[in-house]
Amino acid sequence: MLSQKINVDFQHDGQPTITLGTGKLARQADGAVTVTQGNCILLATVVANKEPKEGQDFFPLSVDYQEKFASAGRIPGSFFKREARLNDYEILTSRLIDRALRPLFPEDYLCDVQVLISLVSSDPEIMPDSLACLAASAALAVSDIPIKEIISEVRIARINGAFVINPTRTQLETADMDFLIAATEKNLMMVEGESKECSEADLVKALELAHEAIKIQIKAQHELRNQVGVISKRDYKKPESDLELNEKVIAFAKQKVYDIARAGSGKNERSLAFSQVKDELMLHLGAEITDVQKKLAKKYYEDLKWEVVRNMMLEDRIRLDGRQLDQVRPLAMETEPLPSPHGSALFTRGETQSLTTVTFGTKLDELLIESAAKSVYSPFILHYNFPPFSTGEVKMMRGVGRREVGHGNLALRSLKQMMPGNEYAYTVRIVSDILESNGSSSMATVCAGSLALMDAGVPFKKHVSGVAMGLITREDGKYAILTDILGDEDHLGDMDFKVTGTRDGICGVQMDIKVDGLSMAVMMEALEQARKGRLHILDAMYECIPAHRADVKPHAPRMIKLIIDKEFIGAVIGPGGKVIQEIQRETGATINIEEVGNTGEVSIFSANQESLDKAVRWVKSITAVPNVGDVYEGPIKGIKEFGAFVEFMPGKQGLLHISEISWKRLETMDGIFKEGDMVKVKLVGLDPKTGKFKLSRKALMPKPEMKPRSGDETSGNGEEA
Repeated sequence: MLSQKINVDFQHDGQPTITLGTGKLARQADGAVTVTQGNCILLATVVANKEPKEGQDFFPLSVDYQEKFASAGRIPGSFFKREARLNDYEILTSRLIDRALRPLFPEDYLCDVQVLISLVSSDPEIMPDSLACLAASAALAVSDIPIKEIISEVRIARINGAFVINPTRTQLETADMDFLIAATEKNLMMVEGESKECSEADLVKALELAHEAIKIQIKAQHELRNQVGVISKRDYKKPESDLELNEKVIAFAKQKVYDIARAGSGKNERSLAFSQVKDELMLHLGAEITDVQKKLAKKYYEDLKWEVVRNMMLEDRIRLDGRQLDQVRPLAMETEPLPSPHGSALFTRGETQSLTTVTFGTKLDELLIESAAKSVYSPFILHYNFPPFSTGEVKMMRGVGRREVGHGNLALRSLKQMMPGNEYAYTVRIVSDILESNGSSSMATVCAGSLALMDAGVPFKKHVSGVAMGLITREDGKYAILTDILGDEDHLGDMDFKVTGTRDGICGVQMDIKVDGLSMAVMMEALEQARKGRLHILDAMYECIPAHRADVKPHAPRMIKLIIDKEFIGAVIGPGGKVIQEIQRETGATINIEEVGNTGEVSIFSANQESLDKAVRWVKSITAVPNVGDVYEGPIKGIKEFGAFVEFMPGKQGLLHISEISWKRLETMDGIFKEGDMVKVKLVGLDPKTGKFKLSRKALMPKPEMKPRSGDETSGNGEEA
């Protein structure tokens, strides 16, 4: 336990100083570090058990990132008024940290490790998620928990053409590229982010600049660890091994495994064949081996499969299902497989299938996204479901897991790049149900989502597709880049690289690298191969549905958004809501009004086109500006001895003077009109002193011919006599 506080400061160009601190808080944890920038403070702690659990054969790492509402001076809005389960944003941040940290631990380290990162003080401009992985890595660095090396993570965004490291919230609002990148001093480890159709070269440039910034953060962690005095990491119990048994497994099963892998069979057939070889192996080893040796033999068999299949791909350039390295699996897709949803699509690629629906809603259906720093509403929602039958398994149906949240977020951030802007009135919800899975169901969700949006009639700009890439490497420098990876290839590979985009550029990226020494040259090659695969899928999508429907389907709700001047909001609502209630009652439409800056957004919703049109005309008439010379029709609202008051536009009245009712001189208003009569009038003027409108009815009537006065005569040709 430390007895003094130790701080290390560093800075990125143009950004506030970042301070790493340890020795003051959470001193009973194996490692505890605070990261401070501005008023933003994160506390990261890490604790590891000294011994692995008996019989444990996997590495149990848990990472949780949570934002304390008190950090921003807020009380949670839940019934219990305390932080509950992690929200989606916290889960996504936890996943980013987990994916970056997991490769740091030795493969034979099986002790439970728990990493907790808390936002304890919030700054309205500092993005805490870009500092969270730095905090977690620094906590590991000052502990004696064994890790192979130190990492860090930064956000890089392109704003007005310039790349910025860890931009502020305000800066990020105008970014056209936004990526979170984690790396060691030598190699990239994780990439996740989105862009508005950036090029592959732009992405590589962002990776290179981010890596330079990460090196600064790693240097600061080394300095902190040296000041703490961490010299060596703790010893730990290694899993049991039996080299002689491993040789027996290799001798018996190597050729059999190769033959199955080379056969190019389907997932179920291949899985059954591998299982049969394992059963034969256990019989071959005999009944005299111990339970521990049986467990080891099964592990050695899985290790053998990993090595044999990888070498087959590197040497034979053939995949498990018989494809070439850059070949996309067979595609099948259709729109409107379901008659009732507002939009739907079925997308199948090999043994992966997504059934996706689109549903329209109103402003009231927007999703509240709440964090410590702010609460915002999102009109675009995507939910991803991964039921156990999609992989032929039986599992408990519990709540949504982190995997579903992460895969859904990748699809959402990819598709939202092509969604219409704030002028679009609908709230849109996409639901992707994975019916079959053997590799990259998140990319199937992107493709199916794009098709379903087009089918629904959303003014979706361009199709977006996605493809998952894999990488197999060997120490001798040989490598193979795989397009459209299978589930088994994901497990066997050294990289899982998902890229989404249009024909014109990249919209989303998610990458995890499990191997050291990935060069930028290999990265560029993988990106180019991914681009070709993406374009191949896009061609098929455009054949399926080349553009969005011109209109929403007949059974879909109809909505339109009107932008009005702020000064008219009160007129549309009316005193006590009288006007808006009348519009809704008379038309059957639902209306929502929201003040946005100096304008008002009026969203009008109805299942009936006639009802919608009537409400739109009504609102437009209220917000329209009267023009002198235009003709209007409206009811008589009041009658005086000098004329009548006509509501020629909703909420706007003008005086129809007795002299402007008819070309005939009227002595009195008696019997001319009664209240409620509809009259057509022309706006002839505006009193500059009073602002009152002047109306005329006689201006719309033909002027009667004047009778000649007595003694007036004209010649036949019209000239005076």
